[in-house]
Formats: sequence, structure tokens, C-alpha cells
Amino acid sequence: MGTLPALRSRVESESSSLIIARDSGGVGRRVPGKVVKVRRAERLGWAERLYLPTIFVGLWVTARVFFRNLWGYMIGRPSTFVVLYPEQRLDYADAFRGHPVLVQLENGQPKCVACGLCEFACPTDCITILPAETTDAIERVPAVFDIDMSRCMFCGLCEEACPEEAIVMSRDVELATYERGAMLWHMKDLLRTEEQVARRLDLIRRDYVR
Repeated sequence: MGTLPALRSRVESESSSLIIARDSGGVGRRVPGKVVKVRRAERLGWAERLYLPTIFVGLWVTARVFFRNLWGYMIGRPSTFVVLYPEQRLDYADAFRGHPVLVQLENGQPKCVACGLCEFACPTDCITILPAETTDAIERVPAVFDIDMSRCMFCGLCEEACPEEAIVMSRDVELATYERGAMLWHMKDLLRTEEQVARRLDLIRRDYVR
């Protein structure tokens, strides 16, 4: 009997963290939570209303960081990380996706068999393939393989859809041009040797093992 008051007090303390929430039918239910009063009519002082102290604080922080970094460069010990692009470049991760390219065989022909799966998987319809017959071991080759880089969004779905590892994502992203027509890349512009895309091919093949 002596434990009943303690049990009652514990139940009351636990119920104090419950609030009543009513559903669309008006039925009230106790759910965990608490009521927080928000002071919306907050009074600002005269200095806060002028905003001048806050502006001076921001200027002081900016000037302090600027002169600290400037002093680091003057003494030859910079404390900031700066990349002087394009003379200096970062080595991105293997999963980095640049614009798509075609893998080239040793005979100079594309590895593509013109199945059209990448063209079908492309969400922006930027790939155009026209197949052609051949007497080589590969029965079909692309007579036309164009990619409109102005529409490509580097999603990599063409790479995932390809069954031949013939189209992969490169590590290049520099596509600036002054004319829209120059953004239409033809097959001769897309061909890359396996050595040039070796890191991407290794990444794709590592996914097969998982």
C-alpha cells in the first residue's frame, strides 16, 4: 500500500508531458509533447532597431579574416585552401560524373553495338543513334552517334543501361562554347580509349562484385 502514492505521483509526472490533440472528428487524444509559448511581440532596443552595431560587427569579422589570410600569404604560410583553376585541378572521386563518352576498341571503332538502350534510358532525349550493319564480329555499329551536350544533365543513366560498357561518364566537365551548334558532339568527338577511362571502367566493374 505504501507504493501507491509513489506510483500515482510518477503517473502524474509522466502525464504532464502529454498534450491533448484533436483529430478531424473532434476526438481528443493524449499524445507526447509539450506546449511552448512563443513570444512574438519581442521588444528590440534602440541599438538593435538601428542595425548599426550588427553591421559593424559583420564588417569587423570580415576585415579580421581578410587581414589574417593576407598575412598568411605574405609570410608564405597561407591558412586557406585555394585552387588556382585551371592551372591547378583537384583529383575528384572515382564516382565523379563528367560528360558521357564512347569507349574505343583497339581498331579505332566504337565498342557500341547500337542497341539503343542508352538512347531509350536518356531522360532528356539528348542521344541520337542510327545503326548500321557490318561484317565484323560485332554485327551492328552506330553509323551516327550524337549527344547534345547542351541538354545532357550528366545523370549516368546511359552508362547504367549499356550492356557493353560502351558509354561511360568521363571526368571532364568543361563544355563552354560561344555557339549552340558546338554543343552537338558527334561520334568522333566522343571516342576515348580504354586507358583514358580506365578509372571509370574499374568503378563500374567493382559494382558488379557487390
